[in-house]
Amino acid sequence: MEVRKIVITGGPSTGKTALIEYLEKNGHTCYHEIIRTMTLEAKKEIDPKSLRSNPLAFVKDPQRFNQKLLEGRTQQFLDAQKKRNTPIFFDRGIPDVLAYMDFFKQPYPPAYEKTCITYKYDRVIILPPWREIFISDGERMESYEEAVVLYDHLRETYTRLGYDLVSLPKGSLEERMNHIYMIIKEL
Repeated sequence: MEVRKIVITGGPSTGKTALIEYLEKNGHTCYHEIIRTMTLEAKKEIDPKSLRSNPLAFVKDPQRFNQKLLEGRTQQFLDAQKKRNTPIFFDRGIPDVLAYMDFFKQPYPPAYEKTCITYKYDRVIILPPWREIFISDGERMESYEEAVVLYDHLRETYTRLGYDLVSLPKGSLEERMNHIYMIIKEL
């Protein structure tokens, strides 16, 4: 059986990480968001007073940061190819790098888009903005308004790359997981 790779994406604070952890707790193979670790590392290199929004807005070398992020997400994709269990879930996908770079008005080389086209996921599930659960913390520094705009950038980027996005309704973790099961049943 071919491995089915499912991306769960959306703006900050939409419940992606909690959902990934819940899926994992229920026996699924999941790849976690790698930017949190990268953000903690980036914060060590700067004056804490200069912290703004997302690490892409404050790292010394955004291009290098994005390259590492793109490579990390590509490696997750390649690692998933070796798994026998299916489906496999990803907390964000390779195209998220482009969406965030677009949001921050950072140019990227054509190779970034080529990577997104080369490594295609089987389904992309997008979580809509959800004000009631929105929080900002040490790794997620965007405002709710920025989260909504990032959601729009994610939708546009994935659509431009040929994906049919499936929006996941708000609900409990179990309700969301069951909805995902209905979505991937069609694959």
